[in-house]
Amino acid sequence: MTEKSAVNIAVVGATGAVGEKIIKILEDKDFPVDTLKLLSSKRSSGKELTFKNQTIVVEEAKPESFEGIDIALFSAGGSVSKQLAPEAVKRGAVVVDNTSAFRMTEDVPLVVPEVNKEDIAKHKGIIANPNCSTIQMVVALKPLKDKFGLSRVIVSTYQAVSGAGASASTELEEQSKQFLNKQEMEANLLPVKGDKKHFPIAFNALPQIDVFQENGYTFEEMKMINETKKIMHAPELSVAATCVRLPFFTSHAESVYIEVEKNGVTVEDLWNELDAAGGIILQDDPSTQVYPTPLSAAGKEEVFVGRVRKDLDNEKGFHLWIVSDNLLKGAAWNTVQIAGELIQNKWL
Repeated sequence: MTEKSAVNIAVVGATGAVGEKIIKILEDKDFPVDTLKLLSSKRSSGKELTFKNQTIVVEEAKPESFEGIDIALFSAGGSVSKQLAPEAVKRGAVVVDNTSAFRMTEDVPLVVPEVNKEDIAKHKGIIANPNCSTIQMVVALKPLKDKFGLSRVIVSTYQAVSGAGASASTELEEQSKQFLNKQEMEANLLPVKGDKKHFPIAFNALPQIDVFQENGYTFEEMKMINETKKIMHAPELSVAATCVRLPFFTSHAESVYIEVEKNGVTVEDLWNELDAAGGIILQDDPSTQVYPTPLSAAGKEEVFVGRVRKDLDNEKGFHLWIVSDNLLKGAAWNTVQIAGELIQNKWL
């Protein structure tokens, strides 16, 4: 199988926002696909999607769907992954899972290729794609940790509604119209669909993403904390997170404070490492108001970094502003990158 010039791919959750972007990336990048199988829930099966000018009928995802599949790209929710990913592995597929189902499982690699692609080789059939807000942060922090050491990370996120699904984007649109028409805003989804209360997101900021844990942090915040340590192989790293949902559609932004271990590090030193690193675009010139924004990062694969500055009180402290498209680098593109590494390095 590892000698194939092209592989058989299955996309699970093909009709969802991330699934559709995965399909587009596979086509745009001319990924070495022999056959492409598109899978979804029973409700969405029967839909027709296009890949390389061919019409493919979406099928219901079942255990037998993975017969003959080399790589299965999952983005259909944690419960689906828990049920079907092991079935795919049994049938010889390597799973790249874009949910939280396996991220913290000890023998499942949690991978951002710019940071720890060598971990892919350790897979036992399943590779986990990290949380979107974690991905962009560790891409920016990896070159700094390698060069200067890293002892502390404090992040506050400003996250787009698309991270909560297409229905959250629709709700933002409807609430915006209601607000501007001086109508009462209807809130049925955010901050968490299954939680007790819902609040409008339009013209608002919600300091809750996912459900609260016993320690007072949300599950999203704990994802960032735990995943960062696992991806960077740094269990001793001090990490704290506050995750906030804001009323824009695409790209997550993050204000990140770090403390390096080396003495005498300058802003210019950080610029040099960031500028030379793969997958990062440095946009940082305050004199001409050059810095990344969610709109400027939308539709792009890279992680954008700006507003790099030294803390005024801590010699080893620095602040960064990190922005990336949460549906691309934060999900679909990172997933396809992992699949590419599997093939290129014969890690299937």
